[in-house]
Amino acid sequence: MAVRTIGIALNGVTGRMGYRQHLVRSVLALRERGGVRVGDDVLVPEPLLVGRNADKLKEIAQRHDLPRWTTDLDAALGDPDVAVYFDAQVTSAHVPALTAAIATGKHVYCEKPVAATPEEVAELARLADAAGVKHGVVADKLYLPGIRKLRRLVDGGFFGRVLSVRGEFGYWVFEGDWQAAQRPSWNYRAEDGGGIVVDMFCHWSYLLEGVFGRKVEAVTARAVTHVPTRWDERGEPYEATADDAAYAVFELADGLVAQVNSSWATRVHRDELVEFQVDGTLGSAVAGLRRCVAQPRAVTPKPVWDPDVPSSIDFRSQWQEVPDNGVFDNGFLVQWEEFLRHVAGGAPFGHDFRSGARGVRLAALGLESSRTGRRIEVPA
Repeated sequence: MAVRTIGIALNGVTGRMGYRQHLVRSVLALRERGGVRVGDDVLVPEPLLVGRNADKLKEIAQRHDLPRWTTDLDAALGDPDVAVYFDAQVTSAHVPALTAAIATGKHVYCEKPVAATPEEVAELARLADAAGVKHGVVADKLYLPGIRKLRRLVDGGFFGRVLSVRGEFGYWVFEGDWQAAQRPSWNYRAEDGGGIVVDMFCHWSYLLEGVFGRKVEAVTARAVTHVPTRWDERGEPYEATADDAAYAVFELADGLVAQVNSSWATRVHRDELVEFQVDGTLGSAVAGLRRCVAQPRAVTPKPVWDPDVPSSIDFRSQWQEVPDNGVFDNGFLVQWEEFLRHVAGGAPFGHDFRSGARGVRLAALGLESSRTGRRIEVPA
């Protein structure tokens, strides 16, 4: 068995997602485990940290005993030891960096959304294909334990004919005046690529595709800004120009309808920050981040509507926990393993830039639906 290293330039590791999920919990975790098995070889990732803030990069590098970091993206891309470029910067910075990485022959992996428009993402896919390099976009929600259990129910025929999906995602993001916000201020400025539609509709696109095997064929959406004034990282008030909530209906093949509410202006009264209820002719299930419960047709209760009498049915107690039946690793790490096997061994990888383009296109059509008040069909 041969042990090989693969250099990975990680741009954007000073941000929350780039640092926690991609550097610490994925790339460094894989290295600490001894690498990724690719055929008869083991591939060990070696990170090169890239960013604009030298002080932050140096501090992260020292914290994790990493010798290689730079604020010079061109130098990182010119490094012959680097085979993969990963981008977790703000969306508006993706295109030029990814274009440069592709031009230097690096395989590219990127946080979603890959770019602001589907045309830009499709052009990046074309450039990558022409250069003969692999390309991928993060699709982390598919790797959540709750969603993986839900997918198992779908694959096992539990639902019969799937009728509908209802999704609830979100939580209260503080305005930043008397308590610090949990999300960066650019998320609420449309001119900086912010907005919950741009952020979350990409997720709903690949999640519906990945779980139910069907692409979205039409969308009706209403995007709103519930909180018009927020305070930035310096404590200065600013106008929120991007949507902080979206209420959408996605139509899929065979009559499947998905209703998904996404909001940073809601308070949570459910078991997890995101939950999906799937109803089918033979059963129903509710999946969250980690849990999934199910109720088959044969044991479904028979309630009768009577608002004047308290219900005697304890509805929650009649759902059955779907077992793990395995070990669920960090979803970001699992997808990193898949992408590295794709790069080094040619293993299949379903979340390329074209998948990313479909997500960005769904967001654009969702915003168009909200602006025009119309149901928008998604081109094939």
